[in-house]
Amino acid sequence: MAEGITRRSEDFAQWYNDVVRRAELADYAPVRGCMAIRPYGYALWENIQRSLDRRFKETGHRNAYFPMFIPYSFIQKEAEHVEGFSPQLAVVTHGGGKKLEEPLVVRPTSEAIIGHFYSKWINSYRDLPLLINQWCNVVRWEMRPRLFLRTTEFLWQEGHTAHATAEEAEEEARRILDIYAEFAEREMAIPVIKGRKSESEKFPGALVSYTIEGMMGDRRALQMGTSHNLGQNFAKAFDIKYLDRENRLQYCWTTSWGVSTRLIGALIMVHGDDNGLILPPRLAPIQVIVVPIYKEEERTKVMEAVERVKGLLGDRVRWEVDDRDEYTAGWKFNEWELRGVPLRIEVGPRDVEAEQATLARRDVPGKEGKWAVPLEGLGEAVEQALGEIQEALFKRALAFREEHTHRPTTWEEFVEAVEDGFALIPWCGDAACEERIQEETKATNRCIPLEQEALPSGARCVHCGKPAVEWALFARAY
Repeated sequence: MAEGITRRSEDFAQWYNDVVRRAELADYAPVRGCMAIRPYGYALWENIQRSLDRRFKETGHRNAYFPMFIPYSFIQKEAEHVEGFSPQLAVVTHGGGKKLEEPLVVRPTSEAIIGHFYSKWINSYRDLPLLINQWCNVVRWEMRPRLFLRTTEFLWQEGHTAHATAEEAEEEARRILDIYAEFAEREMAIPVIKGRKSESEKFPGALVSYTIEGMMGDRRALQMGTSHNLGQNFAKAFDIKYLDRENRLQYCWTTSWGVSTRLIGALIMVHGDDNGLILPPRLAPIQVIVVPIYKEEERTKVMEAVERVKGLLGDRVRWEVDDRDEYTAGWKFNEWELRGVPLRIEVGPRDVEAEQATLARRDVPGKEGKWAVPLEGLGEAVEQALGEIQEALFKRALAFREEHTHRPTTWEEFVEAVEDGFALIPWCGDAACEERIQEETKATNRCIPLEQEALPSGARCVHCGKPAVEWALFARAY
């Protein structure tokens, strides 16, 4: 199965596209930049969705749905917002065979339309905080599309909240950032850096933007989720006001935050290898694949043992049995490796005789990742193995990030660092310096990490030599 997959070391971008298509996660649509998400890929998205949705609801958020068509005038109400999104807008000018009186924008994000409704729904401090999330699709006209990572249409969740005070809005933005980071590390097994976006990189119209940044398998950065404290910018643009306890009219403080199907791209690029996907057990659509091995005369006994295995697994894990007779066991092994199933259970005649099953880990190739387990303790052994795989994937990704994160002290070292991965540097905070760094190296300011250790005495910006004000993380990114 891996014969049709380009090696990661030869062409990482082509390897990525090969894996997406060969593992049947998604396919290109007739419209440039769009994709069809296939059932296996969508099952992965559903697991991501369920896990995050539970976290949102545990912190008091409720789901709703808002229109995908937005009057063009709404987008224009917030100046920074329209300037930031104008190049990516899809605009509808005709409907029902007639030219529309006002063009409609297909939502690139929903701050504008939700701001309109919040101005109607919020009247008093008793209505606050208003904590709403929606799961939907958005459209941003993408010039350089790539499946899951950058597509014209993609799926995501976007939270939008309104608060009575600046402190509450900031607390909300940081709370969501923590949820995203915990989800990425616990469920996706991807270590992330929590940080604040620079003024040049923040969300259009935001007071401050927070991000989680991950290192992919080619050592580039990926922005995996963002949380924005919008201050009162959108509240003033859309007249979102409330009467406080002293009966005074006040503008609300709002936030917005989101992650998208881009997370599937992150899973592929962080954990995958030359044989295809390696999925973390917590999110894998199929955690365990059971493969019977037999000759025709052995089929009955082996399949009886498989039935016993099915009973022992029960509802402990998500499992399937591949009992297709038209394919060899070796072909099945390769296919499920390509699809990234974390654990394989082999049941052959020798296993039947020994009252055992053979387990094989996807993340540990060859004989080192295989061992026999008595049927009597199979359920417990499978659960333990899946937990160990989840932990091992995180540790491996963390070690990889640490190996390729550098602290250059000269410009020459910085140039070498961003060729290899992340560069954490003392930075002056100047937008002009940031722009020149990008022009000269194609590395962008990924974030100002929230965990800031003290700068060395007399620290100066690695690029321009001005006094440094903070540590900043630079890297080439998707």
